[in-house]
Amino acid sequence: QVQLVESGGGLVQAGGSLKLSCAASGRTFSSRAVGWFRQAPGKEREFVAAITWSDGSTYYADSVKGRFTISRDNAKNTVYLQMNSLKSEDTAVYYCAASLERYADYARPDSYEYRYWGQGTQVTVSS
Repeated sequence: QVQLVESGGGLVQAGGSLKLSCAASGRTFSSRAVGWFRQAPGKEREFVAAITWSDGSTYYADSVKGRFTISRDNAKNTVYLQMNSLKSEDTAVYYCAASLERYADYARPDSYEYRYWGQGTQVTVSS
């Protein structure tokens, strides 16, 4: 089993930065890809970024490419999402998720590829 807890959300002005953390418990976390997703009010959940378990290959949605950076520290069982140049349209609840498959050499943007989900953290960007 893997349990995930997000933190680091809050209220920030447009152009500002936040760093989200996803802390995991469970011995298999380090062997799973991790993704960040977000859901804004009235909208469907969407992919933000993902990172593989091993070589740290990263993937980003076009809307955040160049502004957000995903990273992981397997020794601390934690994945981070550094968010810079925030825009009002980044306002959403952000979720981290760990993949269903272990030891995969890819990290997919599809939510059904992820088995374990955190409870989410609110990010609000004021314009």
